[in-house]
Amino acid sequence: MLRPKIPTMPTPTGHVTPPAVIEPTTVISSAPTPPPAPVAPVPSRPVVQLTPGALVALVGGGTAVVLVVGAVLVSMLLAVAITAASVAVCAVVLRSLIASEAKRR
Repeated sequence: MLRPKIPTMPTPTGHVTPPAVIEPTTVISSAPTPPPAPVAPVPSRPVVQLTPGALVALVGGGTAVVLVVGAVLVSMLLAVAITAASVAVCAVVLRSLIASEAKRR
């Protein structure tokens, strides 16, 4: 069957430099450093504080979003209902025209 082609690493070409030699260095100890000062613990998650004004704005914004989405959905439902009614009227008219044409012959 089909087998994927796996690329292979090409062999290096050109001049290859040998790896650099790392020489150990001596560590000079100095005076002991004092331990770091204790840090106040950070809360695990941020705290959100709502003022009364922010709470009223949040409720007002949520209400506005609900009203706008509701208006859009109702208008879409109304558009579908009007389209269905017009298609039904067209079907009745066409049926009547076809029936009257059949009676004339």
